[in-house]
Amino acid sequence: MKGINVTSEIKPLRKVLLHRPGRELLNLTPNTLEELLFDDIPYLKVAQEEHDAFSQTLCDNGVEVVYLEDYMTQVLDLNPQVREGFLRQYIAEAGVRATRYHEAIYDYLSDIKSNKELVLKTMEGIALHELPLRNHNIRSSLADMVKGESRIVVNPMPNLYFTRDPFESIGTGVGINRMYSTTRCRETIYADYIFRYHPDFMEVEHYYDRTRPFHIEGGDVLNLNEHTLAVGISQRTEPDAIERLAKNIFANRHATIETILAIRIPESRAFMHLDTVFTQVDHDKFIMHPGILGPLEVFKITPGKNDDRVKISRKRETLADILAEALGVESVTLIECGGGDRISAEREQWNDGSNTLCVAPGKVIVYERNNVTNAILREQGITVLEIPSSELSRGRGGPRCMSMPLWRD
Repeated sequence: MKGINVTSEIKPLRKVLLHRPGRELLNLTPNTLEELLFDDIPYLKVAQEEHDAFSQTLCDNGVEVVYLEDYMTQVLDLNPQVREGFLRQYIAEAGVRATRYHEAIYDYLSDIKSNKELVLKTMEGIALHELPLRNHNIRSSLADMVKGESRIVVNPMPNLYFTRDPFESIGTGVGINRMYSTTRCRETIYADYIFRYHPDFMEVEHYYDRTRPFHIEGGDVLNLNEHTLAVGISQRTEPDAIERLAKNIFANRHATIETILAIRIPESRAFMHLDTVFTQVDHDKFIMHPGILGPLEVFKITPGKNDDRVKISRKRETLADILAEALGVESVTLIECGGGDRISAEREQWNDGSNTLCVAPGKVIVYERNNVTNAILREQGITVLEIPSSELSRGRGGPRCMSMPLWRD
């Protein structure tokens, strides 16, 4: 299957992009957790075992699993002329304030012969002691002497296993995002190169560009159907980005989206994306965190009179009525995470009880630790496929966060 085809959150999933957690997790330290958006340090061995179980569950349900690192490797293998440009861009965006290291970093990465090894190394991060400083006549600075040669000069990308965020699949196109946090901005370099140079994706329409000034992340974008998109206004997605995305989609003759529902949720670490509090699990069912209903606002965005204008109106109906209208069903059921119990809801939402990945209508992959919510989903007739999550969940993202659908029926 070449290209992108995603017009739903629930239609049978056929192809999905993952990233297996790698050595980037080993470069997390207590001092860098906040900067790198982690609350704890996952144990890599177990995190990989859990992720492999996730991948196997997808395969067992008829889904082709492909990996970000493999696609980027294929780009470099098939297009050797872009390797230098990729490295220069990577270094320029790496946030290395001591410019004296730039050429040493370039030489170090250039000397890696295997493109797969190179890609993984750019994800892993680089420590000072790995660089050929003597070749560049670079003497130890005061910072080097104080902090030691084991200090990281190029930060790792530990959030990469959440492949949902750097871009989003919309119909037969993609949006390549500008991320909210500086530490995650580099993640979108891989998507940029894949969608420009990989033969499977060179014809895919682009609805958003990572160079735009306003940030948006894929965890806030839900394909309700071929005509309606829901986008969260959240801690990590700005209203200006949604409006620009809408204008780009409406102006594109290949796009079938006619309505965008901008859903404003509380801005907090716990509610970082729309899909951390709200996902679809069946034709007429959604799992949601009850804490979003009070402050929830919904805005309807439709095409304006020309390509650079849109109509925006505030929806006054309940969320359930808005979703039923969008989906063309008589009514929808909003299943409460934690069964409505405040303590269970807050605990299980923190561990992504609302972040489900639908592999087919009424069949979802979830974290096994959210036993209260999982039991309620089963009571509602949903087939629940549980995966282990003691380490993966430390990154604050669930099965939907860890997956980027490329093709649904």
